[in-house]
Amino acid sequence: MTDISPLFAENRHHIDIEGSRLSYLDIGQGPVLLMGHSYLWDSEMWAPQITHLSQHYRCIVPDLWGHGFSGEVPKNCRNLQHIAAHMLSLMDSLKVESFSVVGLSVGAMWGAELALSAPSRVNALVMLGSFIGYEPEITRDKYYAMLDVIKAEQTVSDKIAQAITPLFFADKPQAELVATFTQKLGGFDSNNIESLYQVGKMIFGRRDTMDDVEMLTLPCLIMTGVEDKARSVLEGYLMHDAIDGSQYVHIPQCGHISTLEQPEFINTRLSQFLSQV
Repeated sequence: MTDISPLFAENRHHIDIEGSRLSYLDIGQGPVLLMGHSYLWDSEMWAPQITHLSQHYRCIVPDLWGHGFSGEVPKNCRNLQHIAAHMLSLMDSLKVESFSVVGLSVGAMWGAELALSAPSRVNALVMLGSFIGYEPEITRDKYYAMLDVIKAEQTVSDKIAQAITPLFFADKPQAELVATFTQKLGGFDSNNIESLYQVGKMIFGRRDTMDDVEMLTLPCLIMTGVEDKARSVLEGYLMHDAIDGSQYVHIPQCGHISTLEQPEFINTRLSQFLSQV
């Protein structure tokens, strides 16, 4: 795999955590943003936001285990709380004491766990296209079945790709984004299929973080694409209602990968929110 941007290649670093390599981008100066990407994507999903926000912020953007340039899931990593602890270890290694978390999908799920585990260090939390409650049983079983097929076949087959792809985009998807995602799916092979399987199980079998939601007293922005098929507007409302003082924004004409489908809208909203923190 190669970085799509020379700027990314120049600012890519790696750290060893529990015997595995965690890859991350570190771009810009100023208040620190820790940015978490969606399952089956990687740090490049944040390219428009990194370009925009790094003018005023330091953007630290890791690749999740088994994704992008990162290595396999560490042996003792079994849930999103463990992943949150790994991300905190990354910040410790960089000697970053305080930061805000900006996450999409699973990036927001482990971001919420990180905010709960280290409340004195996380200044604000942004959750895009996510839900920190239990995965509904019907969708959990459907995703588990897909994961079992991927593991058995040791690849993301065309059939599975055709089932997965519509979940990430608006009703009328942008052809170039679909092509980019298809290419990413085709890039997964036996070297990272096991990690994809493990991370997928952690995501869809996650605990009900809503049990602790009253402890999220930090500034919080929740955003959901109105055409998001993976994480519904209703789920966004449930989090908004449960988190005191949170802000909730609908993203127009947008599916799950809002950072790429509506980059200017996301950039504007992020800048507005972060400037208030």
